[in-house]
Amino acid sequence: MKLFFEQYGSGEPLLIFHGLLGSLDNWHTLSKKFATSFRVLAVDLRNHGRSPHSDILTYSAMAEDVLELMDSQHIGSSHILGHSMGGKVAMTLALTNPRRVSKLIVVDIAPRSYRRLHDELLDALMSVNLALFQSRHQIDEELARKIPDRAIRQFLMKNLARDESGLFHWKANLATISKNDEELSTEIVASTPFPNPTLFVKGKRSDYIVESDTPLIHRLFPKARIELIDAGHWVHAESPDRFADVVLNFLDSPAA
Repeated sequence: MKLFFEQYGSGEPLLIFHGLLGSLDNWHTLSKKFATSFRVLAVDLRNHGRSPHSDILTYSAMAEDVLELMDSQHIGSSHILGHSMGGKVAMTLALTNPRRVSKLIVVDIAPRSYRRLHDELLDALMSVNLALFQSRHQIDEELARKIPDRAIRQFLMKNLARDESGLFHWKANLATISKNDEELSTEIVASTPFPNPTLFVKGKRSDYIVESDTPLIHRLFPKARIELIDAGHWVHAESPDRFADVVLNFLDSPAA
């Protein structure tokens, strides 16, 4: 599958993967900041943003999509950064194709299984009959009935677009994402650990990474370290300057 991506800067490549119901647009500001030192490719994963839709939504399929993109861009190996679902894509890629990943950055997600975390958000989006609304404000008011948190609604509303006739639609493939939400919650497994430097960035006010995850993290990623940032799950959005400093310091440090 040919993924949509946007490219910034030059130098060593750095690929960035968004989380569930996100897109590369969420990373525009940080991509420009990282581009002062790296060739950044911010990617829309399948069924998200401007990338194609598919009934298949597994981490192995998404990792294969990324390999196809890397091959098309003549990238032998790259630094990889992924948030939440994108972090699991990044882990899958690193564990199955370690020679293609120089350094790995995983943002606020562990390799373990999770309960279905996004059912309520998906149900809220899918319950809105977009054909009945003429403005984004009206849709926001409708979503507020089920999603009172304005910041979360603003994040989700980035999936909203108009077609050529002016009608609203969701860019994300909500039906397939909902059908595969359990698949996206599964544990990342591997028989061989990833040998290269790895950084896990945890939001201090998030429970996506907990202390009991540490043994599994170090078993699969023996060169991993965990850095805490005073933020919730959307670390890069809530504390972008601190996040950028942590990422750049890690990427600039010599490989152990």
